[in-house]
Amino acid sequence: MTLVSKPPAAAPARETATARRGRRGTPALITAALAAALVVLGLLSAGLGAYDIPLGDVLASVRHRVGLGGHALDRVPESVLWNVRLPRVTLALLVGASLGCAGALMQGVFGNPLAEPGVIGISSGAAVGAVASIALGLSFFGNWTVTVCAFVAGLVTVLLVYALSREGGRSEVVTLILTGIAVNAFAGALIGLFIFFADNAQVSQITFWQLGSLAQATWPKVLAVLPCAAAGLLVAPLYARKLDLLALGERPARHLGVDVERLRIVLVLVVALLTAAAVAVAGIITFVGLLVPHLLRMAAGPGHRFLVPGSALGGAVVLVGADLAARTVAAPAELPLGVLTALFGSPFFFWLLRRTRRKQGGWA
Repeated sequence: MTLVSKPPAAAPARETATARRGRRGTPALITAALAAALVVLGLLSAGLGAYDIPLGDVLASVRHRVGLGGHALDRVPESVLWNVRLPRVTLALLVGASLGCAGALMQGVFGNPLAEPGVIGISSGAAVGAVASIALGLSFFGNWTVTVCAFVAGLVTVLLVYALSREGGRSEVVTLILTGIAVNAFAGALIGLFIFFADNAQVSQITFWQLGSLAQATWPKVLAVLPCAAAGLLVAPLYARKLDLLALGERPARHLGVDVERLRIVLVLVVALLTAAAVAVAGIITFVGLLVPHLLRMAAGPGHRFLVPGSALGGAVVLVGADLAARTVAAPAELPLGVLTALFGSPFFFWLLRRTRRKQGGWA
């Protein structure tokens, strides 16, 4: 009996150890691949466009600016690179990282892979603020009026959703989702009302903003988003372990010492900060926060220690690549960034849904 039982017991042990080593190596490999892809796409985005700049000139100019040799370019390419291209690449990186990280946090907090920041009304609330400022002709912050109104309205909407869904000192996931759906519907009605009373020029501006774009990227806009993005991206990984415990269920998480209500409040505020800042400067860009965490979860498993920062890196890669495609695919015209992400994201998400249901019988 012992001769028969020992080999089968040893073989699975070896296989399990090998599988674990493979899984431990996967996040590092994926991180390296995403970082390399981001560098390559960033350099391509800096050089390609209506005015092409050779890659060697891009690198030489960057090295010159940071004091590592290189040389300055002629007046026109230097201006295009530093006043047009690099602000846009940097803003795409920040917006994509914010949306990707926010999507991973939302899916962890709600325990649902279909969750994304728009579920609790952040995007629609920010849209109401932007549309209202355009339709009413507000200008108290000059060129920043639309951005400021969108950011503030997005944060206020999240606080409103949370306040309405909270009862007896606690909130439930189902109540948050249903409240978010109601607030989204109300926000859509407000947007329609503002559009109805807007003139043709205002309707065009509203439509352009809602489609999503980074065409107006400047260094001041980068600096406006940077504090919100940096704060959210630095805080989010600190809660990875608690999100792993929350994935076991609210009751087990409480027994293991997690203050579920406090965790939910903090992470919803982090998501609101990241998403409101991104939407305020780029308009509504869909599917980044929904698909990127899905793909990384398929590749490296559900652990949030990798998933949260990995989604930020993956979101940056996706949006930098999408913005490059938006500028070059239909040149000299520019495709709306939000439309492009939706065109590619929705069929891919449908394929992902069908694949998961076929292989696993659902999302569990």
